[in-house]
Amino acid sequence: MWGVIPAAGNGTRIQPLAFSKELLPVGSRIDANGVERPKAVSEYLIERMVKGGATKICFVISPTKSDIVSYYGGGIGRVDTAFVVQPQAAGLCDALFRACPLVAKDEPVLIGLPDTIWFPEDGLARLPDDQLSFLCFPVDRPELFDAVAMDEDGTVEEIQVKQEGARSNWVWGAFKMPGHVFHDLYRLWREPGRGDEYIGTLVNAWLARGNRATAVKAGESYVDVGTLGGYRSAIQLLARTGAPAVRAA
Repeated sequence: MWGVIPAAGNGTRIQPLAFSKELLPVGSRIDANGVERPKAVSEYLIERMVKGGATKICFVISPTKSDIVSYYGGGIGRVDTAFVVQPQAAGLCDALFRACPLVAKDEPVLIGLPDTIWFPEDGLARLPDDQLSFLCFPVDRPELFDAVAMDEDGTVEEIQVKQEGARSNWVWGAFKMPGHVFHDLYRLWREPGRGDEYIGTLVNAWLARGNRATAVKAGESYVDVGTLGGYRSAIQLLARTGAPAVRAA
């Protein structure tokens, strides 16, 4: 199972930094020698992807983010790593679909954002393998995220992308799909007149063609660490949950 991590963004909301925002230290971990080390924010997502079944991680990076290759290129425990380059910033969809050549149609794909921290840690394991499904979290200001409008059974009706007056306070924090759905979305994205920037608008078009997606309300807490305020919230969240340091493999 692949975990695809879009890490090509410039991180302008939290600059200036002397490194990629995905390597921003948040909390700590214990390395193989028993020494406490700073923990990069993207490590939280990787841990959650591994708990969700990922055996391979693909980072989509910009040409300037060689520090991510240096940080993760030596391996992540028993998980294989790959790095794909997005030549220039062109939106989330463009970044994700750079991984298409690596993904077989018969294997599931996990997707998450590397500048977020969320609980429960096993949230991705609660998503089904056989359909597009969104791990959803309750938030106070859904207009800042992609709100997931759904019916009582959890069937997704619409993704409302950063929309004022969103009719749901549940937002997606990560998602999962079979490889063939990933390729279906890619083909739709490549159709003339599309080229969506946001995954939400693309999924809405895919749903309009009679396809189905599921929202799973398994999320408990979700923080976007891409701003200074979010960084502070992440530190507070980790303190509240008593999140233990994680021993490196």
